[in-house]
Amino acid sequence: MENDYKEAAKYIAERIGVKPETAIILGSGLGGLADRVKDATKIPYGDIPHFVNSTATGHKGNLIVGTLGGKYVIAMQGRFHYYEGYTMRQVTFPVRVMKMLGIKNLLVSNAAGGINETFHVGDLMIIRDHINMMPNPLIGANDEDFGTRFPDMTRAYDRELISCAEKIAAANGIEVKKGVYVGLTGPSYETPAEYACYGRLGADVVGMSTVPEVITARHAGLRVFGMSVVTNEGYHFADDFVNDGADVVKAANEATEKMTLLFSELIKQI
Repeated sequence: MENDYKEAAKYIAERIGVKPETAIILGSGLGGLADRVKDATKIPYGDIPHFVNSTATGHKGNLIVGTLGGKYVIAMQGRFHYYEGYTMRQVTFPVRVMKMLGIKNLLVSNAAGGINETFHVGDLMIIRDHINMMPNPLIGANDEDFGTRFPDMTRAYDRELISCAEKIAAANGIEVKKGVYVGLTGPSYETPAEYACYGRLGADVVGMSTVPEVITARHAGLRVFGMSVVTNEGYHFADDFVNDGADVVKAANEATEKMTLLFSELIKQI
């Protein structure tokens, strides 16, 4: 695998000609933020050696390199999911490639279902911690070139970046929540009993991504900041309630402006 990482990193480096220090992974419906990157170079995933294709709704499948917040960034316009049938190595492959490119900071975003009954559609939640209910991406032989066999996850989400984001939100009149994200395999949405179960475990929102990438990033020594957009209310089971993928993407798209402002200002201060 090491040669695969190197080959992908070499290809990207030759295409972009710059050395960004911050990467962004954009989830369902949030790819519009990548459209705000200036002087952008777009590289379809299919062009990058050993990258797989993103098949999920709302994931365009491009690597965007340019400036945001006045600094060079790499933005993944769509991610890879375990439920697409990919291995965890494939799901997290881009994170290690970005590490090889010199990335020091990783900002992750996702669309998530609200479990906390004070959360509503359209709310932004800073991820302060997570619960992993997927296979751990580090299972198997450890690659010492990236990190230790048993990486610490006590502070998976960087506290300084969280504090900085909270200040940015307050200064711009943007209300943000803070809570715990639980990552499940999907692709089926959760049952009412499952929503209630994970709520009792301490989760505030639920989704089908992010956690494998964060674990891999922390293993590689990257600083991580995460944000969820609440796109449905998983605690609200009226007679006519259904989880709908199109509604999730629509709600995420509507959060693009606020997400762009927060991420841009955060990147300025990293």
